[in-house]
Amino acid sequence: MNAALALSLAILFLLGVPIAVAIGLASVIGIEVQGRLPLLLVAQRMFTGIDSFPLMAIPLFILAGNLMSAGGISHRLVELAKSVVGGIQGGLAASCVLTCMMFASVSGSSVATTFAIGAILIPAMVRHGYPAPLAASVQASSAELGVLIPPSIPLILYGVSTDTSIGQLFLAGIGPGLLVAGALMALVLVLCRARGLGKQDGDDRQRFGSALRAALPALVVPVVIIGGIYSGIFTPTEASAAAVAVALVVGMGVYRELRIADLPKVLKQTVVSTSAIMLIIAAAALFSFLITRSGLPNDIAAWFQGMFESRIAFLLVVNLMLLIVGMFIETSAAILVLAPILAPIAVAYGVDPVHFGLIVVVNLALGMITPPLGVNLFAACAVAGLPVEKIIPQLLWFVLTVLAALMVITYVPAITLWPVDLLMGAG
Repeated sequence: MNAALALSLAILFLLGVPIAVAIGLASVIGIEVQGRLPLLLVAQRMFTGIDSFPLMAIPLFILAGNLMSAGGISHRLVELAKSVVGGIQGGLAASCVLTCMMFASVSGSSVATTFAIGAILIPAMVRHGYPAPLAASVQASSAELGVLIPPSIPLILYGVSTDTSIGQLFLAGIGPGLLVAGALMALVLVLCRARGLGKQDGDDRQRFGSALRAALPALVVPVVIIGGIYSGIFTPTEASAAAVAVALVVGMGVYRELRIADLPKVLKQTVVSTSAIMLIIAAAALFSFLITRSGLPNDIAAWFQGMFESRIAFLLVVNLMLLIVGMFIETSAAILVLAPILAPIAVAYGVDPVHFGLIVVVNLALGMITPPLGVNLFAACAVAGLPVEKIIPQLLWFVLTVLAALMVITYVPAITLWPVDLLMGAG
C-alpha cells in the first residue's frame, strides 16, 4: 500500500491536481490496492480529521484578520511602523518588516499579510526610489512572519496533528519571529545603505505619538489573544472568538471604516480560505491514518536512527528535506502529512516537540518565498505587477538571511523555548 500511496500521490502532484484532491485520491487508491479496508473509511476518517475543537480557531482567526484588514488596520500599522523606523536611511523598507510583524499578530496568515501590507508599502517604496523587484522581495520575505508570530495557522495545524500544546507553540513562536524580523530588518538597512536607497524615507512620516494613538485600538487584538491565553482566561480557540469580537468593535465602532455592507464580502473571503484549508486537513487525516496503519513511521524512524546517530545530523537532514518539500507542497498539507511522522522521531532524538514544531514551520515558511511554487512570492509579484523571474535575483539575499536564522533556531533551542519555560513551566 505504501508504494501505491507514494506513486499515486507523486503522479497527481506532477499532473497539477489540487493538493486536497491529490491527497484524498491517492488515499482512495491506496485503500483499493490494499483491498481489506472498506471505502466507508474515507468518509469516517475525513470527518474525524476536522471534528476537532482546536481547529475551530482557524476560521475564526482568518475572520478576525479579514475584519481587521477591511476595518482600516493596515494603514494605521504602516504609519506606526514608519513613525518608529522611517527616519533612518532605508526606514521605509524596515517599516515593511515591522508592519508585517505587527499585522501577523492579528492575521495568522502570510498571504493575507502580503496583500494587506504590500498593497500599501510596495507602491510607497517604488515612489521613494526603491527598485520594484527589491520592494517586492522585502514584502514577500517579511510576510513569512505571518506564520511565525502568534496566532499562526500552521502552528495550530502542527499542534493538532502531533497533539502538542497550541498555547506553548504560540509562545514558542515569539522568539523565532523576533529573530527572523530582526535579521530581515538588518539586511534591508545594510542593502539600502550600500545601494544609496531610502535617504528620504522619513519625509512623509507621522509623529510617533499621533501614529501610536491611531494604531492603539488595532494593537488591542494581539493583547487580547496572547494575554487571554497565557493568563488562563481562555483557550486558543476561545481567543480566536474574542479576536473576532474585538475586530468588529475596532472596525465598526472605533475606526468606523468597516460597514455592515462590507460583511458579506469579508465572510465570503473567510469561507473560501477556510474551505481550502479544511479540505486539505480532511484529506490529510485519511492519508495519515493509512500511513500510520501501514507501519511506515516506524520504518522511517528505524532508518533515521540507523543512518544518523547524532541529533545534529538528524536535524540537518530534516531541515534539508523540509526546505525541498516547502518549495513544492502547500504548507498546510506538508505539516499535516509530515509532522505526525517526523515529530515522534525528533522526540526519540531528544528534540523538544514544541521546538521541533517551530523548526518545521520556519522551514516551510522559507518555502513560501522560493520558486517554483512559493505562495508569498507569487502574491508579492501580483501586488507589484512583476513576473517572478524579475525578483528572484533580489530575493536571494532574503532567502539566505532567513536560512541563517533557521540554523540558529534549529541549534539554539533556547531561542524558541525560553518564553515557554518562563511563563508555562515547560521542561
